[in-house]
Amino acid sequence: MRSSETKFNLLKNVALGGGGALGWYAASRALIPGPLGEVIPAASAIAIAALLPTYLGMRRATLVNDKQSLMLGQRIDVLNDHAIVNVVDAETRLVEVNDHFVKATGYSRDELIGVSMHDFYQDEDGELAPSIHRCLSAGKIWIGETPIRCKDGSTLYTHTTVRPIYDLDGNWIGSISARTDVTETHELLAARDTAQVMDEMKDDIWIVDCDTMAASYMNRVALGRLGLLGKAGEVIPLADLQNLGGVSSIIATCRDMRSTGADNAQFETEFCGKPFHISVNRLKVGTLKGRFMILMADMSKRVLEEQRKSDFISTVSHELRSPLTSIKGAMGLLLSRAAGELPDKAVSMLEIAHRNSDRLVLIINDILDLEKIAAGRMEYDRQNVDLTEMIEETERANATMQQRFSVQVEITGGNGPIWINTDPNRIIQVLNNFLSNACKFSRPGSTVRILVEDQGDSVRVAVKDQGEGIPIKDQHKIFERFADMENSNRSSKGGTGLGLSICKAIVEGLGGTIGFETTEGVGTTFYFVLPKQVAKTEHIAPDNIVKMRSVS
Repeated sequence: MRSSETKFNLLKNVALGGGGALGWYAASRALIPGPLGEVIPAASAIAIAALLPTYLGMRRATLVNDKQSLMLGQRIDVLNDHAIVNVVDAETRLVEVNDHFVKATGYSRDELIGVSMHDFYQDEDGELAPSIHRCLSAGKIWIGETPIRCKDGSTLYTHTTVRPIYDLDGNWIGSISARTDVTETHELLAARDTAQVMDEMKDDIWIVDCDTMAASYMNRVALGRLGLLGKAGEVIPLADLQNLGGVSSIIATCRDMRSTGADNAQFETEFCGKPFHISVNRLKVGTLKGRFMILMADMSKRVLEEQRKSDFISTVSHELRSPLTSIKGAMGLLLSRAAGELPDKAVSMLEIAHRNSDRLVLIINDILDLEKIAAGRMEYDRQNVDLTEMIEETERANATMQQRFSVQVEITGGNGPIWINTDPNRIIQVLNNFLSNACKFSRPGSTVRILVEDQGDSVRVAVKDQGEGIPIKDQHKIFERFADMENSNRSSKGGTGLGLSICKAIVEGLGGTIGFETTEGVGTTFYFVLPKQVAKTEHIAPDNIVKMRSVS
């Protein structure tokens, strides 16, 4: 077709050239007289017959080329407007990128030009770039998906067509790539796969928009618990669920995290008539922002098991305490010579047994206290008492400890009465623990100081020893149950590992705070701060809520 059209155009140009030549000859012959009238028209006619077809052909070619260039330019403009385009040289270095490429990746042109395109591929197995290179070097077009690492560390997924570029001599000099962003499709597929996995989980899972406070997703277990299986895939406002116990706490926690910027919150509450552990986490994956994932674990079985274990420990402890008290009393009578004089060896053995019976009584009492704390049954008998007098009483009660470990105790600051509304027996229990620990861990011949500071509405009491200090690796577990420190040496110094955890529960239960300061090789100071009076209207946040901020 194209050959026939070319032949037709050629004949047409020749005919036009011949006609033009004849017309010029006739006109010039009439205008030029004499011999020149024969020569000039003939020569001119021959030139016109020869050149006009060539000119007409060139003119037609120019018009065709201009039309093709215009069409090509329009196609490139459309591509540039709607695709992510880049051009690389034979070494895969970027030589040109369009605005869409810059916007999509977050890099500036200066950061892109001259860098190998392969450096931006998120290709874990390293096969993507070589496969593209092999295809282009064979003169073929490569089509596929390319993950590109953006400046902010995220991944841009693109469906890509890469076409090789050749020079006039047919040498491969680079390639041009046109890309379409398919990241959102990837995220939708990932979300679908994630939803399928979450639907199989036994815990309740909600995905909540932090602005609208509406659940955009609930897994099958959560929907079944709420009786909403028919609303799978629908957006469910949390306000519609507020009649259920525990939902108001979830809403309040999400709003608090939104205002403070916290990334995680955990608490325990009753939900749908059962005890639940609730974990609220801020989601940061993908492009969707402002969402919380709420994971709800039913603790019914765990609570029941813990209750059974607690009841068993309580029963055993009570059953042990009565006979142990009798055994300890009998040994005390023997040591007081109520049954007559005993050999020195027998006295020594009785003293060992008596001390260990004391230790067993302390362990049983600590276990019973822990059981009360765990069950929320720790009771406080608040009275207006003189804290200074309690401190002096504690110091006198620990005289034996001072002699045993060869330390002295000094009281600083308690020069006059400091009246405080608290439980005196529980505070003496805390003071006894602080002071006995200080005596045990201080160096022989050193001084243990009790520091009392009246702070107006509150009072601070600290017990400072001159021991080895607490190693850094042990400091995080100081107030844990049965905490075993590197330098505790319970066999020689006694103790159950429960005292400080009980002290913490007592002080916090009385509205105070507890803590410690330590320097290895110098010593440790344990302290507590108590309010002098209980606030009449006091809102105390549940102590089982833990909030954490990410550092990443």
